[in-house]
Amino acid sequence: MKPSKEINTAVEKAFGMLAKDQVDVPIPMHIGIHESAVAGPGDCHIKGGYIEGTTTWTVKLANVSFYKNIEKGLSPGSGIFVVCDATNGAPLGIFQENRFLTDMRTGAAGAISVKHFAARHHDSVAFIGAGAIAMAMARATACEHTFKQGYAYGLDKAMTGQFAKNLEAACGYPVKVCDSAEEAVRASDVVFTQTPAAETVVELGWLKPHATIIASGSDQPTKNEIPVDVMKASKYVCDLVRQCSLVGELRTGLKTGAMKKEDVYCEIGEVVNGDKPGREGDELILVDLTGTGAQDAAIGQMAWELLSKS
Repeated sequence: MKPSKEINTAVEKAFGMLAKDQVDVPIPMHIGIHESAVAGPGDCHIKGGYIEGTTTWTVKLANVSFYKNIEKGLSPGSGIFVVCDATNGAPLGIFQENRFLTDMRTGAAGAISVKHFAARHHDSVAFIGAGAIAMAMARATACEHTFKQGYAYGLDKAMTGQFAKNLEAACGYPVKVCDSAEEAVRASDVVFTQTPAAETVVELGWLKPHATIIASGSDQPTKNEIPVDVMKASKYVCDLVRQCSLVGELRTGLKTGAMKKEDVYCEIGEVVNGDKPGREGDELILVDLTGTGAQDAAIGQMAWELLSKS
């Protein structure tokens, strides 16, 4: 499997079903592995779901942010998918995918966000955070939208430089390594943020008035990439409101009183289904992606279908 329009479409359909309440998705479980002499730091996320009318359901365990692994020559992330038979409940496959499937379905969510919320003529893109998720976003989005110029900013400049080279090779447009997040954001029509930040990584004054921000870093209560004034100024879109209110950017807006749930314009699936328009003009749009079990169910189904035919 590799990023493709087919995967994007499967995830897009899952969002549509989710908005129709035709996906059984529990609130994610989070286990924090605090740093000590014998452990961490890191996080474990457990998600899953069943999409009505499909032949499988999926439970996914993703281990992320084990950054000390890098100095040991190991990936900071790992994980497994358990895909089960929707007829009898029996496990069909246990995939030690080490975040391969998670990153792919996350990238697809970013691609669908660009498809529905960025204008076709928006051709510059920034990546704040230059790791695996940023690459997944870029590669999946290249199946839906054409960018002419990229900008990248990460805390590790050498890593960001390698990311830029890999992105140029994968997607075919030049990528400038920036000295600050501000430099990257000011130059871009579309801004992807995918960091583990506990403090905000963009400012309202940096953003073009018509920018589309796709924020995927906040997936637990300790994280927050987007300041509340950006939330308030934006057409605010969630992957799943009840989840974003607990672990997404929306959580911070609600906690500070700057936002109410009624301020959310829509969930992505409502636009997919045609119930709400996506981009309507030159408005500022923020898409809050926390990662849903519907996406895991969709990619799990695709992975099982592929494996069972081999």
